[in-house]
Amino acid sequence: MNRIILTFSFFFVCFFHLAQYSTGHTTITFNDPARTGGFGSGGGPGRQIQTELYYPSPLSGENTPISQGQFPLITFGHGFAMSWDAYQNIWEHYVPLGYIVAFVRTEGSLIPSPSHQDFALDMAIVTQKIQALNFNSTSLFEAHLNGKSIAMGHSMGGGSAVLAAQNNPLFDGYVGLAPAETNPSAIAACPNILCPSIIFSGSSDGVTPPSQHHRPMYDAIVSGCKSYVSITGGAHCYFANTNFNCDFGESTTSSGISISRIQQQQKTYSILDPWLEYICKQSCNGLVAFHNGLNATTGTVNETNCPNTIESATIFYDGQSTFYTIDQGIEFQWFNFGSPIENSNNDTLIISSGDELEISLSIITEWGCAMSDAISVSSNIEQNDFFDLIIQQENLVLMINAQENMNGKCSILNLNGSLISEASLIKGESKLMVNQLTQGLYLLFIETEKHSQLKRIYLHN
Repeated sequence: MNRIILTFSFFFVCFFHLAQYSTGHTTITFNDPARTGGFGSGGGPGRQIQTELYYPSPLSGENTPISQGQFPLITFGHGFAMSWDAYQNIWEHYVPLGYIVAFVRTEGSLIPSPSHQDFALDMAIVTQKIQALNFNSTSLFEAHLNGKSIAMGHSMGGGSAVLAAQNNPLFDGYVGLAPAETNPSAIAACPNILCPSIIFSGSSDGVTPPSQHHRPMYDAIVSGCKSYVSITGGAHCYFANTNFNCDFGESTTSSGISISRIQQQQKTYSILDPWLEYICKQSCNGLVAFHNGLNATTGTVNETNCPNTIESATIFYDGQSTFYTIDQGIEFQWFNFGSPIENSNNDTLIISSGDELEISLSIITEWGCAMSDAISVSSNIEQNDFFDLIIQQENLVLMINAQENMNGKCSILNLNGSLISEASLIKGESKLMVNQLTQGLYLLFIETEKHSQLKRIYLHN
């Protein structure tokens, strides 16, 4: 018999700093048949919404294969009179960390002036259509999206992202980089932003002065997890790469800029990276690192109402193939050696034999996070039961029928491991009284001189 070893240790692996992927690129023109105009061609009748998509890939280049795994989606809105490629810094940073980044190319003109409402609708429609590609067998992105979407934008795009995300359950988070007031008003729409939100502001921004744009948006957001990051001496345009239109506008309006572009972006990433890990990848470690970043990033003045502690979650292992929890949450994510396990998003995890495992669980609660200790299991787990038993419940008695001669005992435990009832185990029927127990999950522990086995059972009234 292979021995099963259980050890417990709380892990804090800050894997969100480790770049893992090269960058692939493809262009898709989506279509909204209910409107006209837009930018691009080939999307069908109606409004054309050309979108540049950058994604994790084993190879850099055009239309390269997407990497194995499932990834969150960031839909990005550009600034006024700025092109999507001014944000090369965004895709070069986030794609290697495991994000798909989509840049919407509509409403990029100076004259005629852009429609903020159309831009917002474009961002929402692109997000919806990209998420639908997860179920399209002909798409590059089939089965590679994890279902999480972020509305993110700079300047005009940051305000339009508010319009896109308001009352829209498609978005799991909002990120504004020096967001600008829009028409219709993004400030007026902020009370409808219910998802986790974070706004970054440069204190020396004269293009969209914080007191008139960023701060009123933050104050109006009602989300139970919102944060405001003010970068001391930061600029409006420094959230992007060098761009003539933006830089010219800033040269005539901003004063007191005291840091470099790269410094401003590094300060932004030090706080935004773990925030995205928390929101998009259900990482309790990300939540801890996010608060550490708020406190430790020099040259920033920050505030947040997001939770700053991690609750404890408890997981159980039945000794064979199943891990589970009875803790409640909105979302679940199981990990093996600190890496997310694909398609493991409920309260139960079924494992395969022969694996070397260190299993843990994070649970997203309402504006909070719970993290379990890790359970380590040795390799070559035997999946077969040691005992040939028939277990059935009749009225208020649990009947355990042993099909072979054995001496031992059987016990019922609650999920915390406390003994509730026990009886001797012999050939024939052993009876455990369960009349005092409420309906629910329990543990049945079988023990003899040679073997022991733990089973999860459900008792009904």
